[in-house]
Amino acid sequence: MKSRSVPRTVGAALAATSLAVLAGCGGGDTGGEQPPASGEAGGGTLTVFAAASLTGTFEDLEQQFEAANPGADVVFNFAGSSALAQQINQGAPADAFASADQNNMTKVTDAGNAEGEPVVFATNTLQIAVAPQNPKAVASLEDLVNPDLRTVVCAPQVPCGSATEKVEQAAGVDIPAVSEEQDVKSVLQKVTTGNADAGLVYRTDVAASGGQAQGVDFEQAAQAVNEYPIVVLRNAPNQALAQQWVDFVNGDEGRQVLEAAGFGAP
Repeated sequence: MKSRSVPRTVGAALAATSLAVLAGCGGGDTGGEQPPASGEAGGGTLTVFAAASLTGTFEDLEQQFEAANPGADVVFNFAGSSALAQQINQGAPADAFASADQNNMTKVTDAGNAEGEPVVFATNTLQIAVAPQNPKAVASLEDLVNPDLRTVVCAPQVPCGSATEKVEQAAGVDIPAVSEEQDVKSVLQKVTTGNADAGLVYRTDVAASGGQAQGVDFEQAAQAVNEYPIVVLRNAPNQALAQQWVDFVNGDEGRQVLEAAGFGAP
């Protein structure tokens, strides 16, 4: 079944996003068949809030999961982890949450909105994304200090932005970014569309760009490894199916897809 993603929003639009999530969960083409009742293991709608950097990987896993669970319909809300955590804590209906860092997951668990303990299922590190063939000859993090180089980064409150601050501190540099984006996909898009010369993104995003971006490794990336935790949410409308999804992501099928996308092991 084709993935239906809830529109991404941030900041003042959080309330509107919650309404969009409600709308996304209520509809969809079921081919004239009634799905199993919510909460029944193996079927029903499963709403997953997931970090933007998981988009391609989770969409691949969705196909396998739905094939293994007839009647299941996975609906995603991909966005920056900070925005997703805020939406969950404001009452947006969701079954599972996968964050790109521990900090934003902690916001959800501290608010009492997680069912059980989150499990780390993947890791990721930063790369410098540049245009193919690296026309600006970017070779290190220090090169991004050049004010003539249009560099884009993530905003500090999202995981890729927090990681950017860590590598800046490790290198002793302050990158004069021309913009701070609300999720890593927006940073990559600036580079692939020619609106930026370089951007700090995850290596998995470069790998998923289909050759539209080239990745430049830098030594400080090892000091800002992001851990990705996932958890079933306490008020999940379909808690049984949510647990199946979490188990699936952490299982052999999930590990194979994650490794193929460039994610590291927990």
